[in-house]
Amino acid sequence: MSKKISIAIDAMGGDNSPDKTIEGVKLFIKKNNLKDDFILNIFGKEELIHQKLKEFNISSNNIRVFDSKKVVSNDETPLTAIKNSKDTSMWNCIKHQVDGQSDISLSAGNTGVLLVISRMILKMMDNVSRPALAGLWPNKLGMNVVLDLGANIECDEQNLVDFAELGSALFKSLFSNEKPKVSLLNIGSEEVKGTEVLKKTSKILKKISSEENFIYKGYIEGNEMMDGNSNVIVTDGFTGNVALKTAEGTAKYITNNLKKSLTKNFFSKISLLFSYFSLKEFKDRLDPRKYNGAILLGLNGPVVKSHGGIDSFGFYQSINLCYRIIKGNLMSEIKKNLNHSKNV
Repeated sequence: MSKKISIAIDAMGGDNSPDKTIEGVKLFIKKNNLKDDFILNIFGKEELIHQKLKEFNISSNNIRVFDSKKVVSNDETPLTAIKNSKDTSMWNCIKHQVDGQSDISLSAGNTGVLLVISRMILKMMDNVSRPALAGLWPNKLGMNVVLDLGANIECDEQNLVDFAELGSALFKSLFSNEKPKVSLLNIGSEEVKGTEVLKKTSKILKKISSEENFIYKGYIEGNEMMDGNSNVIVTDGFTGNVALKTAEGTAKYITNNLKKSLTKNFFSKISLLFSYFSLKEFKDRLDPRKYNGAILLGLNGPVVKSHGGIDSFGFYQSINLCYRIIKGNLMSEIKKNLNHSKNV
């Protein structure tokens, strides 16, 4: 019998927890009720967790509950994380992973603290200069992996090359039937455009581009990110975070205003009846909950950060993302990419 996928879950992080996290667990188990290849290790206040499991009518042999009396607060700063975060549900979640009892960790808690203690406990991988936050982003043909989304404000060429290797490995683990196609986010597609760091990075990526790790497609502008010609978009954390928040705000603006326009009067409501299924498909495509979960890459084990304000459906998507990452052998793919670039 093959080893089960083991996911460590901080049940106490984020808004409305543990209700949303436990309900997210229920959705994951319901969707995977015919599978017996996973274990969910849930960390939090044990008595409360068992109460919520009973309340949501969850009974499964694939759940383990571990008592953690303390919780990382939203007001905690990364500077005080080392002192105040020990023995919290978030800390014990990642500690379980480094002890080899879980394959991946998931939390909707304080982002800064999660990044600090993840790096401190899991440590950096050899040959990786900095960790990066990667996220999933829809395009016309499927899905993009975009990184960095905020872990590193300033980056040099070696950081960006590492991000290309990490991002393409993540893409391969999630979409094994597709080839990673890497592009650098820039203010133009011409080779003379951009900073010196981007130009140096581009030269290196051209050199190491191959069928074995990724195909380098050159520069990409922000308005081309959803075309699908590239599926791994690399940038620094400042630019990546601004691009992400802009895209989220634009999607929200479009869906909200479309809804207002279609319910404005009697005639628009009638037209809504005839286009209901098309509009529902459009709304589902832009639903940010489906892409919930930023993946921290470059450590000796993956960590997924769920949005703190997400609901139970969004948290379920993060659990499912964790499952797919381990199912796709992410760490093995990262090591292959790093070995390849090292030998070029």
